Amino acid sequence: MRHFACSAVLAAGALLAAAGCAAQESGEGTGASEPRAIKAVSGCGDGSWTDPADLAADRAPARCAEGTPAPQPLTERRKLTIATGTLSAEYVAPLQVAVAKGEFKKEGLDVTLKVLPTPDALPLLAKGDVDAQWAAPEAAVINGVNSGFDIKWVAGNFSPDPKSKSGLWVRLKDGESASHVPMADRKLGTMIGKGSVIAYPMNQALKKHGGGLDKVQFQALGSADVLTALQNGGVDSAWLLDPVWRKVDSDDRYAFLGGQPPGEPLGGMLFGPNLLKDDVDAGVALLRAYIRTINTYFAGDYKKDPAFVAELAKLMKTDRTVLESTPSLRMDWEIRAGTTNRLQSAYRAAGVSEGDPLPESRLVDRALYGEAVGHRP
Repeated sequence: MRHFACSAVLAAGALLAAAGCAAQESGEGTGASEPRAIKAVSGCGDGSWTDPADLAADRAPARCAEGTPAPQPLTERRKLTIATGTLSAEYVAPLQVAVAKGEFKKEGLDVTLKVLPTPDALPLLAKGDVDAQWAAPEAAVINGVNSGFDIKWVAGNFSPDPKSKSGLWVRLKDGESASHVPMADRKLGTMIGKGSVIAYPMNQALKKHGGGLDKVQFQALGSADVLTALQNGGVDSAWLLDPVWRKVDSDDRYAFLGGQPPGEPLGGMLFGPNLLKDDVDAGVALLRAYIRTINTYFAGDYKKDPAFVAELAKLMKTDRTVLESTPSLRMDWEIRAGTTNRLQSAYRAAGVSEGDPLPESRLVDRALYGEAVGHRP
């Protein structure tokens, strides 16, 4: 998930309003004019669909058998472009592996991954100039749907391993401990803007300690400066990502206050009108290949395989030891119930939301990944 400051959110909102696309009102459905037939899928049994309302931290993510759901090649090849804010982050790895292993091609899809910041990609997605976006329902996305963009969140990406401490860290003062850190009026250094999905878990962590997005002072910092500012006292707290938090994990001068909720993906695949309405078959095929890639290469603790870690490091253009320094992500294509409601609440607290809160049915469509695994509503 790309993170950007409030000004970028507002700028994106202006672009959203300018596009003037018609909003989709079909709720949980795909927007196709006729109901789509759902067939049982070999290798995808009861465990291939889980209750969206289950928010337990230790919930098992949905899984099919390795190599499934099997490819169902389209009658004519399609060229699709997926916009992504980065190709170096681990949560993008399933897409890169799907391209490298030919999983998209097995479906009759020629997929290009194009690096674009979220504010730039959103108008292109709504107009159909790109087919999908690997991002998150950030404030700019929700503001765009409120303005008329035909965009929905159609698949999740990951949730953190319970052992991960990527999240909010604070430099402790005398007499403070991880269980007692008054956060109101402290300065928080982050490269994450208030319009990012991380506003939701950040707000949760702050509220446990007398803070909140409206009670702390934000200081925007570059990715290389966040840790330095925390260590030299330039800021009181900071949101530290993988693997940066490892630098302070064993230092009792710092405390971890909380991160992304375990078991709840906060981003993934967004579709625009091309795949929601105009070519739903291609949309299902894209998700089928993505889901098959998870089941084949990312079903469990994928970092236990040294050869695969080396392959990932090459694809991501990163050091293998950096990948091995943090736990495997829990790749998860499903979307939890109520996530977009909780995100919108955080955006309102941060002052970056526009218009009235939107119901989940305007923002989320689980039908496409349900069809890919053979789930009948």
